[in-house]
Amino acid sequence: MADILRRINELEVLVEQFPKGSIGKKTVNDRLYYYLRYTENKKKKEKYIPYDRLEALQKQLARRDELQSELDGLYTVREKETRYQTAAGSEIFRTEVLTGAALYEFAEPVKNLKKRDCFKELEAYLNHPHIEKVLILYGLRRTGKTTLARQAILNMDEETFSRTAYMHIRKGRTLADINFDLKELQARGYKYIFIDEVTLLDEFIEGGSLLSDIYAASGIKIVLSGTDSLGFLFARADELYDRCILIHTTFIPYREFERVLDVKGVDEYIRYGGTMSVSGKDYMSQSPFISSISASDYTVSAIAHNIQHSLKYYQYGGHFRALQDLYDHDELTSAINRVVEDMNHRFTVEVLTKDFRSSDLSLAAKNLRKDKNEPNVILDQIESDRVTDRLIELLEIKNKENQITDIKEYPAIEIKEYLDRLDLTVDIDIIILSSGKKIKRTLITQPGLRYCQADALITALEEDEQVKNLSAGKRNKIINRIRTTIIGRILEDMILLETLKARPDKKVCKVQFSEGEFDMLVYDPHTVTCKIFEIKHSSQHTPRQYRYLTDEDLLEKTEFAFGRITERTVLYNGETFEENGIHYQNIREYLNSL
Repeated sequence: MADILRRINELEVLVEQFPKGSIGKKTVNDRLYYYLRYTENKKKKEKYIPYDRLEALQKQLARRDELQSELDGLYTVREKETRYQTAAGSEIFRTEVLTGAALYEFAEPVKNLKKRDCFKELEAYLNHPHIEKVLILYGLRRTGKTTLARQAILNMDEETFSRTAYMHIRKGRTLADINFDLKELQARGYKYIFIDEVTLLDEFIEGGSLLSDIYAASGIKIVLSGTDSLGFLFARADELYDRCILIHTTFIPYREFERVLDVKGVDEYIRYGGTMSVSGKDYMSQSPFISSISASDYTVSAIAHNIQHSLKYYQYGGHFRALQDLYDHDELTSAINRVVEDMNHRFTVEVLTKDFRSSDLSLAAKNLRKDKNEPNVILDQIESDRVTDRLIELLEIKNKENQITDIKEYPAIEIKEYLDRLDLTVDIDIIILSSGKKIKRTLITQPGLRYCQADALITALEEDEQVKNLSAGKRNKIINRIRTTIIGRILEDMILLETLKARPDKKVCKVQFSEGEFDMLVYDPHTVTCKIFEIKHSSQHTPRQYRYLTDEDLLEKTEFAFGRITERTVLYNGETFEENGIHYQNIREYLNSL
């Protein structure tokens, strides 16, 4: 039964990643047009399908039908196998409830996995003698929420386990169903109840206080988890205000990733996506989408759907604010995807409305031109418009001419606000020391999202005729250089982010001068001292890497603004050592020391 429930969970997520509806035709002025017809919020809608997207969409719809058929079959099996009887034999649970042997079977597969740092908080809640609150495990997909719950169940002593139940919610269930089952479990003496996918309940945001006010207040420990993290935050702001404890799983620092999964190396961390997915690089490639049709399925399913589902049910759909038009015209997903791709730009109107151009492509071209050993202008010769069009198709990002909604600055600000609340984005200052001006740089806490879109760029480049006509050796060298450039950029953001998270009492920023910059500066306001860093995605060391760290003019300006410099460090992938007063430190060592 546990295997059936796990497969149902997987299929319910996968099905939602595909478009729904059917393809219709219209003839206008003797020309045939195709439309996707579907129903949303009880309203019939249709969307024009460009001919070059028709075949891909047909395949996606067919795949959704296949998955839905399998899901319907498993629903039937589940209905037959989940008729758990009460002691009197007259009642059945309305949700999927696992207890006893079935519960152990569900939890047992994770018994050999190491535990995340936040497991201690979950265990402390379960062991607390008197606490009249619910605990919420929330975070984006593949960050370990269900695994934490299963580990907690396995960690219980025999007496506690015998009074523990696990409830799985599926679409269509209501708070009345939950209330019915909780009353039955309470009558049987259950004191520890885990409720998974609770945000699927339409009424949860507006009625979740039932769980704290009635059941947690009577001594039952209730652990909630679900896909829509934003829904939990909305509920905490209203119904569950001061009656819940939050454990957020989205941000996974490198040191925790290495310890839990026993996978070493920052490149692997980036490819894993900064998640607890034991499937490694398949973090993004597990998508059921046909290969290369979409590189953004995680953004769509874990982030955009999260935001839209939560807004739909918060304040009865009255909280879309400036995002209403985007949502009504099916452009909110596209806007969110654009924001994620443009992570290093300000979230302003030009980010959303300018014609999409990949900053990664221009950076890779610049680096290839400047290569000291083998300068190459191949990326200046490729058909950039064609590559960009291919990249847009892969990322499912709409250009201005295809956007129905006139996007103003306010939607961009609100998207950023929700991404911040999901702990997906964090702002860091770039200080231009000559003017004292500060600009914001937005970092993504899950590097796999960035890497996924960068990989889409590489796929687009490989389709270009100029690249195809190169020899295999030269083609691979160029592609590898591009990939290294992109990973280096992600690595710099990752180190800034982890330092910022680990040193909340310090000022962490990037400093730019009229010529040159420090990749990272850490300022201690208590001692009025600072440390300056260069970050290199390389295992080699050369004096050129620390030229700015030894520039007397830059050092003098920095000490005037931030106090005495106590450390000058190059973070890189090689061995740790000292050279000319410069500390070279291995990146893994640095991240594990935070």
